[in-house]
Amino acid sequence: MKLTIFKTLLVFVIAVFSAVPGVAQPATNGGSSASEPVRNKPVGRDFVGEKLTYEGRVSKFKVGMSIADLTFTAIQGENENQLEIESKAVSKGTMLKLFRYSFLQEYTSIVDLSNFRIINTTKNDVQKQRVRESEALFDYESKRVTYVETDPKDANRPPRTIASEITDPMNDMVSAIYSLRMSDLAVGKRFEMLVSDSGLVYKVPVAVTKRERLGTEIGKVWCFRVEPEIFGPGRLIERKGKMILWITEDRRRLPVKATVDMDIGKAEIKIKSVSAVASAPTEK
Repeated sequence: MKLTIFKTLLVFVIAVFSAVPGVAQPATNGGSSASEPVRNKPVGRDFVGEKLTYEGRVSKFKVGMSIADLTFTAIQGENENQLEIESKAVSKGTMLKLFRYSFLQEYTSIVDLSNFRIINTTKNDVQKQRVRESEALFDYESKRVTYVETDPKDANRPPRTIASEITDPMNDMVSAIYSLRMSDLAVGKRFEMLVSDSGLVYKVPVAVTKRERLGTEIGKVWCFRVEPEIFGPGRLIERKGKMILWITEDRRRLPVKATVDMDIGKAEIKIKSVSAVASAPTEK
């Protein structure tokens, strides 16, 4: 149950429109010329310096519990053609006090801004005493992703390695939501997207089903309601469930809410704030 709940929190950042062969990718240049129409969606470089924070809650038998804080921070990478997205999920509240269960998961996703494709993903996964570190390398020349996971607490434990064939471009679970924000969405559209997680590649059928106005911590906003099929055999989560995302339809295209219904309960993630951070390249 604990692993599934946590994964659903991270699944919130899955895109629903990118990495599909035959679907045009949005332009990633930094601005528009006088002859171009006014943009109603961001481009890749617009994310530099942005920080999004969320709260994750779960409920069972009409009892709600706050279990995690999530943050997504985008800065310039090692060069001006890279975007570095740092994401973190930290347990809090009832998870710590009642169940004495803690987790910390940190992702660093490096994106090539020339065509907005993921090139490297590193992860630090801590669940109570269990610790795993991993890296996924995306090689577009050989059309392959290679994922290696290690246990820093046990030097004798052999690395876990998984490799899969990929298409170009490809997203990881974090960069995908940023691809979504750069894309054209409209009620009635249906897509199939690809996303790589832990060395595997998944197909996710998606439907954009409604426009709805939501009250949020950042105000009342009109949103696209998006329903990706992430549950079931061969999916990201191999159990019964349903997920719904709400993405603002304004130029910011902010993900403001997600709900996940499962047999073990319901997870809800809501936006808390949008802020600016220093956008200088990260020192290595």
